Amino acid sequence: MDKEKERVVILGGGIVGASIAYFMTLKGAKNVTVLERSKIAASAGGKGGGFLAGGWGDGSVTQELHRRSFQLHEELAETLGIESYRKIQTLSVSPSGGSNVASWLDGTASSRLMDPSTAQMMQAAQDQGATVQIGTAAGLEWKGDSDQVAGVRLESGEVLDCDQVVVAMGIWSVLLEDWVQMPVPMEGVKSTSLVYQNVEEATAEPYALFCGENYKYSTHLEVYPRASGEIYICGCGGSDYVSGARLRKGGDCEMPEQISSDPKRVQAASQAFRCICDAVIQSGDSCGRVIQSVDSCGRVLQSGDSCGRVLQSGDSCGRVVQSGDSCGRSGDSCGRVIQSGDSCGRVIQSGDSCGRGVHIAAGHNCWGILWAPITGLAMAELILDGKSSVDLRAFSPARYMKRKGARGRSNVNQSVGEQW
Repeated sequence: MDKEKERVVILGGGIVGASIAYFMTLKGAKNVTVLERSKIAASAGGKGGGFLAGGWGDGSVTQELHRRSFQLHEELAETLGIESYRKIQTLSVSPSGGSNVASWLDGTASSRLMDPSTAQMMQAAQDQGATVQIGTAAGLEWKGDSDQVAGVRLESGEVLDCDQVVVAMGIWSVLLEDWVQMPVPMEGVKSTSLVYQNVEEATAEPYALFCGENYKYSTHLEVYPRASGEIYICGCGGSDYVSGARLRKGGDCEMPEQISSDPKRVQAASQAFRCICDAVIQSGDSCGRVIQSVDSCGRVLQSGDSCGRVLQSGDSCGRVVQSGDSCGRSGDSCGRVIQSGDSCGRVIQSGDSCGRGVHIAAGHNCWGILWAPITGLAMAELILDGKSSVDLRAFSPARYMKRKGARGRSNVNQSVGEQW
């Protein structure tokens, strides 16, 4: 394969798409186009909290993804100058009284020690020659009657000619089912998140918190302090599972901009957080911290992004409350994330099971940001070198294909007509 002449179209401008574009261009590809219908990092890639954990997949088929991608994040942070990357300790927090490691946990709580940004990645890919185009993919074009992909057809009628196409659209990767005869059994998880700004206490003493169940508010909070002074909170409860027609044309989750936060879960989560951290949320204080509501348009089961999740919406404590329009438009921070994954929680990634030159990289569940770099590397190697250094056998889309008969006709590797 001539890397400089191979035409590659990547569908999706989230962290996975950005990572694939980055590693493709790093390996010498000169004709790479990223097609994004909304904006870069419109969904999980821009709404995720960004939590990374290298050893949390040990003993499972995702162990290599966890460990190698965790290391890649550190290398990319240095290479690309990603200032948001840092290593902090993690606490397990119980919503009951007791001693605390973190001084800013001054409510009813006890804690104990537990064991790159999408835009920058995409910009680095562009600096290396990749192109970003805004548009909506409507289907694939084929070379004659063969199963070799020839292009991506846009809603506008334009066709982007290509030799390889990578579907990295997060939960919206299920649209591939409409283009080829292959099931993509994923569903999205739409969840409310919160973001508090200008939290000096957590900035000076940063800990990631994994909180026990709060039965009063039906929450299981995860709290991530950021180097920017923000605190991101997820685990707000009341998640909505999204699939099928809801993700397609006319559905309430057709576009990232349509995803909105649940005001009841915003209220419940802010009250639950107040129970363990009264210093950060004080009723009636006017210190100017902003609580924004994020809609979580984006965990792609999770097709997510580079490190974690986000939080935003309002509490009732008198700070400035911005719920934006809670629909994920450019510039607002409305924050639910839709995460995608297949029905058994594994990544779907690899190629050629749905047509020659057609690849899918989706279904990352809550680890979309963590696994993005290793996914980008693996897909770049698979497409340009013919073989990946990552063992992808457990994630092959072929596991969802119907077994073929011994003889018969096929269309894009799917048995059709009479089999005998």
